Amino acid sequence: MDTLEDLLAEAAAAPVDGWDFSWFDGRALEERPPWGYARRLGERLRTATAALDVQTGGGEVLRTALTAAGTVPATVAATESWPPNIALARAALAPFGGVVEEAADDGSLPFPADTFDLVSSRHPTVAGWAEIARVLAPGGTYFAQHVGVGTAAAVTDFMMGPQPVGDGRSVQRARDGARAAGLEVVDVREATLKLEFYDVAAVAVYLRKVIWIVPDFTIARYRPQLAAMHEHIGREGAFRASTARYLIECRKPHTVTGR
Repeated sequence: MDTLEDLLAEAAAAPVDGWDFSWFDGRALEERPPWGYARRLGERLRTATAALDVQTGGGEVLRTALTAAGTVPATVAATESWPPNIALARAALAPFGGVVEEAADDGSLPFPADTFDLVSSRHPTVAGWAEIARVLAPGGTYFAQHVGVGTAAAVTDFMMGPQPVGDGRSVQRARDGARAAGLEVVDVREATLKLEFYDVAAVAVYLRKVIWIVPDFTIARYRPQLAAMHEHIGREGAFRASTARYLIECRKPHTVTGR
């Protein structure tokens, strides 16, 4: 077994830009939802004329969906808030004519109203329902996979002690937010999925990459907890947690009645 110091040094050197999780192969397992988000997004992209991906990360998921679609919408756009990811997304989406704009996760979308017939997002940190509704064209669709309540809570609690679990990411809050913005919720699917880590480096890289799990995480600050995690994995063979995901599809009616 690698020493704790070796594993933490490896974790500190690992890249964390974008949403490519191939580094974790063989070191962690995150079970995928049964509905196949990228495939379903690709199906919708085939018939879209103007598509926007919100909080696109490094553009990896949208690139996969566009490749699967085979037919590229006339307009492809994305937003992202983190400058290193913006550079990755521009490179990933350039072959599709994609334009990537910098935009805060909780801010306005830099596009005119009624622009897109498809708005998508995979794991947004926050869903800005009013802005999504504003940029959707009448009859347009919002199609997304959101992170649900309690995701990786066992990891959070191990690192920070028991934490309250709020309902900010709940399906009901999403339904309410979409409807308040004047959108019709046409489909919701939920799944609880396995999350396992097989060495402490994988835990540390995950927390560096998915920053809302332990918001103030650094390897130095949480070294005692990481040492305890290393011992736990050595004893149990893995650290086991779970994630929650839900697929949500909404439609903007031709007359928007809510705000």
